[in-house]
Amino acid sequence: MAYKTNVNINFLILLSIGLSFTACKTYKPRTTFSPSEVGRAPDYSNLDYWAAHPDKEDLADNTPDKLPKQTDSHQVDVFFVYPTIYYGDKGEDKWNADVDSKSLNQKIDESTILFQASAFNQAGNIYAPRYRQAHLNAYFTKDTASARKAFALAYSDVKAAFEYYLAHFNHDKPFIIASHSQGTNHAEHLIHDYIDHKNLKNKLVVAYLVGMPIKKNTFDEIPPCENEYQTGCFVTWRTFKKGHKPKGEELDIAVTNPLSWNTRNEYVPKEQNQGAILRKFEDIYPQLVDAQVAHGVLWATKPKFPGSIFFTRRNYHIADINFYYFNIRENAKKRIGAFWKR
Repeated sequence: MAYKTNVNINFLILLSIGLSFTACKTYKPRTTFSPSEVGRAPDYSNLDYWAAHPDKEDLADNTPDKLPKQTDSHQVDVFFVYPTIYYGDKGEDKWNADVDSKSLNQKIDESTILFQASAFNQAGNIYAPRYRQAHLNAYFTKDTASARKAFALAYSDVKAAFEYYLAHFNHDKPFIIASHSQGTNHAEHLIHDYIDHKNLKNKLVVAYLVGMPIKKNTFDEIPPCENEYQTGCFVTWRTFKKGHKPKGEELDIAVTNPLSWNTRNEYVPKEQNQGAILRKFEDIYPQLVDAQVAHGVLWATKPKFPGSIFFTRRNYHIADINFYYFNIRENAKKRIGAFWKR
């Protein structure tokens, strides 16, 4: 499976939203990709190269409602691949992140590990590898050759981490694949290489492939999930303001409603939303947003929260997981229960 750089224009919009929320300046690489500029590969035998791991204390252990994680009884793992956090640093010409950067790792941990990976800590042991992710500009650049090399390098780390996880940590347990944004690009690739048409598919509880367009038939033996208890399948969505119709609409894109957990275009009211989290991890917003599958994306009515009057964007990519945090948490546990019954 080769990486493509002809990314849907709506994804470029959502990336800009992520930047506006994080207030991070982007420093684009000024030269072409060069292997000599690539930092050293992560050593996955060292826990420092895991952003989340059951054998260390990390921010994936936290829960907004203070419920303790239940790792002592976990018989299921969660392999989580985080989204793009690397926007470059002043004076750098790097196409890929440095896994030894303390400042970048802190940003990763305090954002996506805390606000996204933690949604799964009631369901399984979370493994989130640090990887030399591609620079944000790899999605924008006209230098597609450098972008492909940057994505390929990032995937080589994710692949190495998954292989190390299987060899040293899995111990034949069932597992969940979970990801967002760039992480979903790599997770989709991982499933093609290691799970679809392989014996490992019998150990896959479910894959949460969030924030990127995933075709309905992208896998041969792993279909889109059609209910909240189905296993051996994948769920996926990209969240937009209700009424937004993306340009270049693709009807073959799978979209899951994270309130009903099917792919039908029925409207599900916000009363079925168990809770969202936004800027402050401890603040829970029950019944914040609704959900409806439409035109190859997920629609959500603009939510009301402190400062929402200034939120005028139509693409809610940055909150794909946060809007439906507690529904995701409960759904993962339901699918695990169904898996064991199966």
